[in-house]
Amino acid sequence: MNPSASPADRGVLIVGGGLVGASLAIALDAAGVAATLVEAAAPRTDAQPSYDERNLALARATVNGLAAIGVWPHAAAQAAPIRHIHVSRAGEFGSARLAAAKHGVDALGWTLPARELGAALLRRLDACTRLTRLAPAKLESLEAQPDGWRARIRTADGERAIDASLLVGADGTESFVRQQLGIDAERHDYGQTLFVATVTPERAHANRAFERFADAGPVALLPLAEGRCGLVLTVPAEEAGAVALLEDDGFIALAQQRFGWRLGRLSRPGKRHPYAIHRVAAQRLAGPRAVLVGNAAQTVHPIGAQGFNLGLRDALTLAELVAAADDPGAPALLERYAARRAPDREGTMAMSHGLVRLACLEQPLLAPLRSLALLAHDRVAPLQDRLARRGMGFRGEPPRAVLERLP
Repeated sequence: MNPSASPADRGVLIVGGGLVGASLAIALDAAGVAATLVEAAAPRTDAQPSYDERNLALARATVNGLAAIGVWPHAAAQAAPIRHIHVSRAGEFGSARLAAAKHGVDALGWTLPARELGAALLRRLDACTRLTRLAPAKLESLEAQPDGWRARIRTADGERAIDASLLVGADGTESFVRQQLGIDAERHDYGQTLFVATVTPERAHANRAFERFADAGPVALLPLAEGRCGLVLTVPAEEAGAVALLEDDGFIALAQQRFGWRLGRLSRPGKRHPYAIHRVAAQRLAGPRAVLVGNAAQTVHPIGAQGFNLGLRDALTLAELVAAADDPGAPALLERYAARRAPDREGTMAMSHGLVRLACLEQPLLAPLRSLALLAHDRVAPLQDRLARRGMGFRGEPPRAVLERLP
């Protein structure tokens, strides 16, 4: 490295240009911090691997954060507000309901196709002035330096070396950066496969989101624009092959049987996409002048739709700390990052894992307790307030950006 350069001059290297990595790059640029973003896909396309057909349930805190970094104006027109949430379990009497108006907000969150969010991030990336984007590019190797990292990046023009004071792994569940840092990860296979699709309900969704638990896994229906709904259907992994081969009528019949008839008959299923469900949690968030964010740090069960919401809070917290520091890779800064993220990260992972264990496994003796717990969260104000606040993404010490009011 150049011994005359300060740590701030060497900047931040972000490996991974998915939803979280792109958000971090934008947040740093908005804060005046120089960064380099290594993206696997070519620029000016919405075909990155994470910009897929999923429909994201964005918590209120997430939308606040996206608005603060200038992304939300590019996505708002394609989003549908979530004004009511209904949680239940098949065959049991309890349910919990949340209403935005009851908690003093216009929406608890918004639903947005992941592809639309990806396109909005790309448009905002185009406006960045301090950001260097390498795409298509691949991280080939890392070499530790006394005050940072030297990364060798393979691009279309050949290999190049980049020196950075802070290395950020935003490269997904099977993170190469995490492996190179020697950070182990705890893994759990839920034995479930998730199918996502869009459907049209017979009755208007009225901006209601539904989550319904069952022994076979959770089913969610999310409000979308133009009267459509995003369907999230979980099946046992051993049944995934058969479900994937179903014709539209058979798939809709399965979805109807699993979800019920609250919105009448479901029809017109869109293209279906399966995802195997695993939990992967890094044993620590930081190494020497390096840090993990998003799925590289933790990949959670999609129950409760917390994955991207949690990852964005990682990115915005890191950007906030780096923007206020002279040295973005200072050990004290990374310790502060890990400490601030711990309550939110650990609480969200425990919530998602616990819900699967409690609400989605066949445990008849627990049925009355599960129903009573749902009823309590429906009718006991402090419990409902806590549920609503956490569902909106406000847990622990959130980044300041998510506390900003929507424009």
